[in-house]
Amino acid sequence: MKRTKPLAVVAGAALFTLTACGGSGSNDPSSDRSFTQAPEVGKDSSRQAPAAEVEGAQKGGTITVFLPGDPGPDSLDPTEGWSVTGNSIQQALTSRSLTQYARDPKTGEMTLVPDLAVDLGSANDDFTEWTFTIRDDAKWEDGSPVTPEEIAWGITRSMDSDTFPSGPGTEYSQTYFSGAGEYKGPYTDKGKEWDGVRVEGQDVIIKMSKPFPDMDYWGAFMAMGPVPLGKASNPPDYGKNILSNGPYKVESFRPEEELVLVKNDQWDPNTDPARHQYADKFVFKFNQDQAKVDQIMLSDNTESQTALSTSLGSNNYDRASTELGDRVVQQSSQCTSFLSPDYTKITDINVRKAIAYAYPYTDIWLATGEVPGVTRVPANSIMPPGMAGKHDYFVDGEQFTYNPEKSKELLKEAGHEPGEFKITMVYYEADPLSVAGQKVLTKGFEEAGFSVKAIPVQTSPYNIWLNPDDKINKTLNLRGVNWCSDWPSGLTMVPPLTKGGAAYNTSFFDEESINDEMNKITLLPLDEQADAWGALDEKISTEYFPIIPTAFRNELFVFGSKIGNPVGDGAISAPDYKDLFVMQ
Repeated sequence: MKRTKPLAVVAGAALFTLTACGGSGSNDPSSDRSFTQAPEVGKDSSRQAPAAEVEGAQKGGTITVFLPGDPGPDSLDPTEGWSVTGNSIQQALTSRSLTQYARDPKTGEMTLVPDLAVDLGSANDDFTEWTFTIRDDAKWEDGSPVTPEEIAWGITRSMDSDTFPSGPGTEYSQTYFSGAGEYKGPYTDKGKEWDGVRVEGQDVIIKMSKPFPDMDYWGAFMAMGPVPLGKASNPPDYGKNILSNGPYKVESFRPEEELVLVKNDQWDPNTDPARHQYADKFVFKFNQDQAKVDQIMLSDNTESQTALSTSLGSNNYDRASTELGDRVVQQSSQCTSFLSPDYTKITDINVRKAIAYAYPYTDIWLATGEVPGVTRVPANSIMPPGMAGKHDYFVDGEQFTYNPEKSKELLKEAGHEPGEFKITMVYYEADPLSVAGQKVLTKGFEEAGFSVKAIPVQTSPYNIWLNPDDKINKTLNLRGVNWCSDWPSGLTMVPPLTKGGAAYNTSFFDEESINDEMNKITLLPLDEQADAWGALDEKISTEYFPIIPTAFRNELFVFGSKIGNPVGDGAISAPDYKDLFVMQ
C-alpha cells in the first residue's frame, strides 16, 4: 500500500500508501523517543457487534484532520483504494468490507475481526476456496440492505486492472482468484462470465487459482466490500459520489483539497464489531503547509483543540514533545521508503549502488521535516523490521550512508566521469518541504558525481510514475515509492515492488527467474513462506539491487487538547479514526 505524501517518495519524508501497515501506538511524551518496530497482528473470528465503548467517550462535535503535504485520494471508489491516506479514512468511516481491524485499548495491538462477514471466513483444506457468510442487517446510507450480491460485485470489479490500474486487485485478485490473468474484469471483459465468485443464500464463495491462506487479511480491504449493482457504480463517476455503508457518509469531496464526512443515520452499531460514531462530522484538509499546521497545533487555540495533524515538522519536534506531551503520538509501521532507478535505463548495478551512496539520508530527513532516529532510520532490506522472515543483510557489505567519494569510485568503475551521468527525476512543487528536500538531494547527488535534472510538477508524482504514457515519465530514470505492508507478510512487500508488471514496480525491474520464484513461494507450505520471502528479498537486493531502500518509517501524529482517545491505528499506520471523539 502506497503512502501518498509525494515528497516522501523520493525525498524520504512522509505520511501517507493503498492497504495495512502493521504497528502499535506509543504515547511516550518525552523528547527522547526512539524508532519502534511493529508487533504481530492477532485474529478474533468470533468478535461480535457492537464494538466495546471507548472509555470516557462523548458524542458530538467536529474533528478537523490536517494532512500536510498529502494530496489524499483522487477517487473514493473502494475498488481503486490502495493508499494509507484514503484507505485509513474510508475503511474506518465510510466503506465496510468482509473483515476489518480493531484496536485493543489496553495494549494498542491490532486484531483482525469480522466486518460484513459474520466471522473471518472458512477455507477448504488447500485454501483454494473461501466462504464468507454475510450478515443480513447492514444497510447503505439510503436505507437499502447491503446484500451478498453487492459484495460479489465489488469483488468482481477488483479483477479489472485496466479500469483500476492502481487498485489493489491488480496485485491480489489478479494473482490469486480464479481466472487470474485471463478474466479482465466486468468493464474490460464486458459480458464475459466469471466463475471466481458466486452467491449461495447469504454466503459469498470465492474460488482461487492457487492456494491463498491470507484471504481473511485481503478481506479487510474495501475492495473486498460491497458496491451498488449496475450503472450506479460505473467508473469513474462512482468515485466522486460513493454510497456509504459505514458510520459516516460523504457530504462533499474536492480532490487534493477537502473531504467532509457527516453521520450516516442508517449505520447501526449493533451490526459492526469495531467502529464507533462519536463525532458529528470529520473534515479532512489535504495538501496543508506543514509549518502553518505546526503553529496551529502548538497554539492550543479554538481551531486546534478539536483538530489533529498527520505529521509534525522536525523543527518543532522538541517543543511539541515538551508542551503537548502525550498528544504527540509516535506510531510504528511496517513501511519502507525506496528510490527506484529505472532498471531498463540504469543497467549497471554499480551505478545503482552509487546512487545509494549519493543519497544524503540524514540531511534529506531533516529538510523534509522528519526526525532522524524517531520517524526515520536507515533501511537495509525491502521487508521492514518486525516482519516474519526478514533477513538482516547489507547489499554492499555495510549500511549505505552518504559517501560521495564511494559514489564517485563506483561511477568510475562503471565508466562514468564526475558529472557525466545524469539523473532525471520529478518533485512535488506544491509542497514546500518537497522543494526543500529536492534542493538537498540535488546538492548531494552533484557532490557525489552525478548531474541532476529535477522537474517540478504540480500533481502527485505517483500520477506521473504510474502512467506509462506520460511524456515526463518517459524521460525519467529515477522514481520512487513509499510502501507499507498490506498485512504482515513478505507477500505484500516483495511482489508488489519487484514482480514484473506490478503496478507499483516503478523501477520496471523484471527478471523471469525472480517472477518464477515468487510463484513457487506461494505454493510452499504456509510455515515455510515467511523465510522464503526473506531469502528472496535478500537475493533480489544483493544480486540485482533494483530498488534502494532509504528508510524504515515511524509516524508522528499531533492531537488537539479536546480530541479524546488520541491514538494511532497500528494496522495501517494512521490515526485511529474509528475511536476518536470530541471532549465537550
